[in-house]
Amino acid sequence: MQKRQLGRSFLEVSAIGLGCMGMSFSYGPPADKQEMIALLRSAVERGVTFFDTAEVYGPLTNEELVGEGLAPFRDRVVIATKFGFDLDPNGGPRWVGLNSRPEHIKQVADASLRRLRTNHIDLFYQHRVDPNVPIEDVAGAVKELIQAGKVRHFGLSEAGVNTVRRAHAVQPVAAVQNEYSLWTRTPEAELLPTLEELGIGLVAYSPLGKGFLTGKMDETTRFDSSDFRSILPRFTPEALKANQALIGLLGEIGARKQATPAQVALAWLLAQKPWIVPIPGTTKLTRLEENIGAATLELTADDLGSIETAAAKITVLGARYPENLERLTGL
Repeated sequence: MQKRQLGRSFLEVSAIGLGCMGMSFSYGPPADKQEMIALLRSAVERGVTFFDTAEVYGPLTNEELVGEGLAPFRDRVVIATKFGFDLDPNGGPRWVGLNSRPEHIKQVADASLRRLRTNHIDLFYQHRVDPNVPIEDVAGAVKELIQAGKVRHFGLSEAGVNTVRRAHAVQPVAAVQNEYSLWTRTPEAELLPTLEELGIGLVAYSPLGKGFLTGKMDETTRFDSSDFRSILPRFTPEALKANQALIGLLGEIGARKQATPAQVALAWLLAQKPWIVPIPGTTKLTRLEENIGAATLELTADDLGSIETAAAKITVLGARYPENLERLTGL
C-alpha cells in the first residue's frame, strides 16, 4: 500500500484508510464483533495503517472494537478518534448536544485512551465545531494533551475555513476531515485552497457517497430504520433514481480501466491532491479488498478531464443531511 503524508504534519498514513463507524453504528444493526475484529486485522495485513473511529460511534463501542482489533498491531497503525459531543447519560444511542469545553475534551481523551487500549491518540479531531466554545480554547486544550503525550496530532471535522485558521494559529492542525466525493464537492471552493496554503491534510469521509457510488443502489433500495440513510434526502427513491447518472459515468470509466465504480471514485479522490486520504468504510472483506485496489488505479489526465466534463453536466439531487444536522457543518 502506498503511503501519504497529511499536509506538513509528518503524519504518514496509508493512501486509503478504513472508516470504522459502520461496523457498530449508523448503517443498520451492529455487525458481529469477532468478524469485525478479523476485518480490522485483515486490513492491517493488506497494508492499511489508518483507522478512524469516535466516541459517539456506538456510542463508545466502536472505540472498544477498534482498540481490541488493533491491539496486536498498535505500533504499526495510526488511530484517529474524535471528541465534541455530550452523550445520553441514560445510555441511549444518540448524542444529546455539543460539548467542546476544555475540561470535557480532556475527560474524553482519557476515556478514549482506555477504550482504545493505548497510551496515545495519533489524531484527535473535534467532531463538530461547538459555537459556544471559542476554537482557540479547543485548540489550547488539545495542545495541552499533546504536551502531556496523550495526543500526537490535532484535527478538525466539518469546520469552516475561518475556524481552521484560528485553530491552526494556536495548535497546528494536521488534518481536516470532511465529506468529499464526486457527489459532494463543496470542499473545493474554499477549504481545499486553505488547506493547501496552511499545509493541512484532508481526510475524506464518505468517499463513496455512503455506499451510493459503489453502483449497488437504485430507486428500489430500502434501508432499515436503524440505518441513518433512511432519513437522508439523497437516499429517497426519487434522489436515488435521479443520481444514477453519476454511476453511469463511473461505470463508463471503470469499463475502460477494468475497475469498479467504487475504485474509480476513490482513484478520482486520490488524484485531486497528494495530501488527500479517503477513509471508505465497510463490513465486508471483499469490499475492503476492492477499495484497497483503488490505490493502484491510475487515472490519466484525459480520464480526469472526461470525468470533469461529464460531472459538470450532472446535478446531484438532495441535500447531504436533514436541515437540523446540516447546521452542524461549516461553522
